[in-house]
Amino acid sequence: MQLVRQKGKSGSRRYGPVGVAVSALLAAAVASGCAGGAADGPYRGQPASPAAGREAQAGHAGPAPAAGARAEGLKRKQAARAVAAKKWGLAETPLAAPEPPAKKPRLTTREGFEVKGGEDLPPVFTTVPTEDRVVFLTMDDGSEKDPELLRMMTELDIPYSAFLSDYVVRDDYGYFEEMQKSGVVLGNHTLTHPYLPGLSADEQREEICGEQDRMEERFGKRPTLFRPPYGNYNGDTLRIAKSCGIEAVPLWAAEAFPGRMEWRERDQDLHPGDIILTHFRGEDEWGGSMADMIRTVMKTVTGKGYAVARLEDYV
Repeated sequence: MQLVRQKGKSGSRRYGPVGVAVSALLAAAVASGCAGGAADGPYRGQPASPAAGREAQAGHAGPAPAAGARAEGLKRKQAARAVAAKKWGLAETPLAAPEPPAKKPRLTTREGFEVKGGEDLPPVFTTVPTEDRVVFLTMDDGSEKDPELLRMMTELDIPYSAFLSDYVVRDDYGYFEEMQKSGVVLGNHTLTHPYLPGLSADEQREEICGEQDRMEERFGKRPTLFRPPYGNYNGDTLRIAKSCGIEAVPLWAAEAFPGRMEWRERDQDLHPGDIILTHFRGEDEWGGSMADMIRTVMKTVTGKGYAVARLEDYV
């Protein structure tokens, strides 16, 4: 099916431990006032917010001091990002995402992605309806367990979501436990990554709900987000997913590899709320590392004036 932009009010469309050295560099960066690129404000070119002390001197009451403290905290975080960006070979400091919405946007299934009788089933979407200049990074499967990725994402403070298939993560659950401890939300990607529409309802239930059970057992929580392998599903898929706790089915609008992006939209570009897909892959399959892939993603995202936000803050 030819991908098209979805119309409607929401504007939605179709369809991956900070070290002591970084801490020391951060202190130096803050002391010198050299926060780099986006460190002067949440968005490129935006003036820095006034310090909390200046607001107090101006006689502001109520929440102003708290707002000033948040602004100072943001500046410090961006200073740390600037240091980490240089360490990890990024030409620009990743932009800071805005505060999450107080109320999450209403999600609906993208036009052309509906199933018969699916009005009350989990919505299937490739873009989250938002006017914020944010995109969302997601990683699938789990075959490559690169410790460099964990360090890079933690030091750069880039949020991402992981959709796991048990057959490739079971040899090292600990890797994903560390990821979860750092704040990454783990989603369901089935037990064995099959083509779900080719399975019976009972077989699909084993794949989807079986993975729910396995993830609760291993990671202490049943996911609420599910991504069907290859992005393929039918009515049984969504009904079964809902029956075992799935609330939403995020697909993707773009896919990232080391050195390139592949676009799913006709205009070959990013848009507010787009979901980016990538995979846990390495040199053997990609000819590049996961760190190389992240550099490609961030060069594209930052260069187009977007920040990476946490998907679960919007979904």
